[in-house]
Amino acid sequence: MATVRWTPQNAASGSDITPTRNGSLSTSDSYTFANDGKVILLAEKTGATDCTYTVTTPKTLGGLALADQTGTVAATTGDKVIGPFEPSTHNDSAGDVTVSFSNITGLTVAVVRLP
Repeated sequence: MATVRWTPQNAASGSDITPTRNGSLSTSDSYTFANDGKVILLAEKTGATDCTYTVTTPKTLGGLALADQTGTVAATTGDKVIGPFEPSTHNDSAGDVTVSFSNITGLTVAVVRLP
């Protein structure tokens, strides 16, 4: 299992961007990116099956682990926005968020930092 680092693409206020898509994903890898609370994922699935994503929540509350955030990117739908991610909940000690995916055939993900 490898950890792949993604760099968020900065969106500028008052302008548009064409998000850079990350493809060739692996279900055995996890993906990290720096998070300041303004980062979102744009996930698009063109394969025949839904994809489940898991965003790690490494924090605890009162000594109890918080449950990881999970959701679905439905097959053959447009972009799904995942995030933004609250740093106090989702960031690890390095200030990064970690996400993993299942059923990655046809899945692309863009990482965008909002202004």
